[in-house]
Amino acid sequence: MSDDEKNRLSARASRYARVGAGIGGVAARMAGSLITGRTSDGDRSNAAALTRALGNLKGPLMKVAQLLATIPEAIPDEYAEELRQLQSEAPPMPYVFVRRRMAAELGPAWLTKFANFEKEPAAAASLGQVHRAVALDGQRLACKLQYPDMESAVEADLSQLNLLFSLHKQMNGVIDTSEIKKEIGARIREELDYLREARHAALYQEMLGPEPLVRIPKTLPDLSSKRLLTMEWLVGEKLLSFRDANQETRNRLSTAMFKAWWHPFSHFGVIHGDPHLGNYTVFRDEAGEPGGINLLDYGCIRIFPPTFVGGVVDLYRGLLENDEARTVHAYETWGFKNLTKDLVGILNIWARFIYGPLLDDRVRTIADGISPGQYGRKEAARVHQALKEKGPVTIPREFVFMDRAAIGLGGVFLHLGAEMNFFRLFNAEIEAFSVEAVTAHQSEALRQVGLA
Repeated sequence: MSDDEKNRLSARASRYARVGAGIGGVAARMAGSLITGRTSDGDRSNAAALTRALGNLKGPLMKVAQLLATIPEAIPDEYAEELRQLQSEAPPMPYVFVRRRMAAELGPAWLTKFANFEKEPAAAASLGQVHRAVALDGQRLACKLQYPDMESAVEADLSQLNLLFSLHKQMNGVIDTSEIKKEIGARIREELDYLREARHAALYQEMLGPEPLVRIPKTLPDLSSKRLLTMEWLVGEKLLSFRDANQETRNRLSTAMFKAWWHPFSHFGVIHGDPHLGNYTVFRDEAGEPGGINLLDYGCIRIFPPTFVGGVVDLYRGLLENDEARTVHAYETWGFKNLTKDLVGILNIWARFIYGPLLDDRVRTIADGISPGQYGRKEAARVHQALKEKGPVTIPREFVFMDRAAIGLGGVFLHLGAEMNFFRLFNAEIEAFSVEAVTAHQSEALRQVGLA
């Protein structure tokens, strides 16, 4: 065994021990509740204990927990409510380690490749941290540097996810989470590859380059590696700082968000799967007015088969036209199995919530009278109760981040108080839709950026 392999094994063993110590006690409590039949009474206290344990760990498991909290019905509501309180910021890596990591990625003379490199990070998150820098030609840069031993940490943390999902299945088995678990694992592992993220950013340049409401940062290949991603620094302001702006401004920013999400999906079969508000900032135009959004992070990108996009359009039109056969065909296209009339009716509760604003040809908010923290909660509870009687159901893995991102996007519209005709915005995107067109567009775009 090489020294590198020994180091990785040692790092993974250490992570197992630290994570296991935090999660093991919670798992024992959950199992105890299951054995004694006190699942309802124990869920709240168990959820609080899990949140405390995760809050001390940081790293990939923190990111996984936040993902779970935003995927409807992936975990019990009590757990989702507690996990939403977790903060994603990790303690920053000291500069002595930053220097060592940068040298490993760009060579010993790495600092000579920059006119300036700030020692203190501009942001620190679960998998890495971002430093401001200036290129030799004066361009402002963002350098995203991955923490050491993240591959070992991810594998150790995903093993703990298996334990939690296993216990949840026994305690609350109306949703089969096996595909959710696979999907989360695949996306987290992809996020470790910053060269892939650079290709994702290039893909968004291909898809949204002509759109004036959305800006995509360019990447610098000579200053990037698998664990270092260097991009141009896009100047912008926090999205939520515009909550009190005039309605026209809030609608403009919401339209930009809508186009940034729905155009890549409906034309190329691609979504930005992380709806975290920190992934967007607002740029100003030449007159100093809010002009649109900067889309900043490309780690969690999901590329779908064009037939999946066809299922989304079929379900929309099936609901719009009360065409039951088309609705069932859409669910089957997505991979739902053993559908009965009752199960289709239950799935339609959720579908009519997600599609509701798109089916309504009028100017409206995304969910009248609903606060961002409650968005989708009532409908998810109705689905959960119905599945207790008629379920269970297995959620296809491709559906996971589609659902999560749609909820996140709706939350942004709620925060901004957008009042728009979502029906017309959506129908403009799917007006010329065909599976064949998405296939052609996707194939060419992926080829252009080296993802084919």
